[in-house]
Amino acid sequence: MSHVGRPALDRRALGLALTRVANSPASADFFSTEPPIARARRVGLTGPPGAGKSTLAGQLAVARLAQGRLGILAIDPTSTVSGGAILGDRIRMDDLAGAENVFIRSFGSRTATDGLTDNLPELLDMMDRFDFDEVIVETVGVGQVELAARVHVDTLVLVIPPDAGDVVQAMKAGIVEIADVFAINKADMPSAAKMYTEIKRIVGLTRRSGAGWTPPVIMTAKSKPESIAELSREIDRHGEWLRASGELGTRNLLHKKYRLRRWLERKSQEIIDREAAAFFEGSGQEQMRILLQRLTDSLVR
Repeated sequence: MSHVGRPALDRRALGLALTRVANSPASADFFSTEPPIARARRVGLTGPPGAGKSTLAGQLAVARLAQGRLGILAIDPTSTVSGGAILGDRIRMDDLAGAENVFIRSFGSRTATDGLTDNLPELLDMMDRFDFDEVIVETVGVGQVELAARVHVDTLVLVIPPDAGDVVQAMKAGIVEIADVFAINKADMPSAAKMYTEIKRIVGLTRRSGAGWTPPVIMTAKSKPESIAELSREIDRHGEWLRASGELGTRNLLHKKYRLRRWLERKSQEIIDREAAAFFEGSGQEQMRILLQRLTDSLVR
């Protein structure tokens, strides 16, 4: 929903702010400032490599422009050899070219190993500070570890290509259980109908009794705009269920817990890596005392 009289988006300021946050793995900035008044709706797209997530994200954004100010955070894999990333997701989102109410930014996964990127909670908070109504997060697509995406978004769409292979393995990974909506992408391929039937069967087997929400399975294809509109409607329907059931508050709390825990992990690692050998000769109690003092000092500077 757009806001009447809202100031134009300062893209340069937002870009600089996101870069600063991305380059500060254990920044204390967000622990010394007031949180934003409103939080954007967050939609995640995850799934195996080659599922067509980037193209689908672009089409979905076009279908959801009426939601208001829309952001896309696309995460590309970082090379373990060069440390670089192609950041080519925007190339596959050409349908959004010239859209004034859309902001797209790509990030490398960097040291993150969960299909996301360092400081994603802080990046999402920054999008809130620039008054976005909705943010789409596209993950790298690395398989089992994509479970982490669940913590950061309100609605998680699992994008599955027709040739996804061993679906049972996905069940073991827990990915099927945590998805809110399934999108069988590239549905114009002959094998899509079989995958659709298999996922519908698995959803029926794994749905928890009394859960209150049965994940819909949607067939999507770039050549079928009506399928993208259907996916968008199911995302809205899930959002309505979250609010009505009270589940939205539960997911917000999980996000806040994750954000604090990840900051403590990163900052503790940063402090420990800087300590001289003498630090590790002390007792465990003394090491913990010093570590806690360093953490406290980092917050009050």
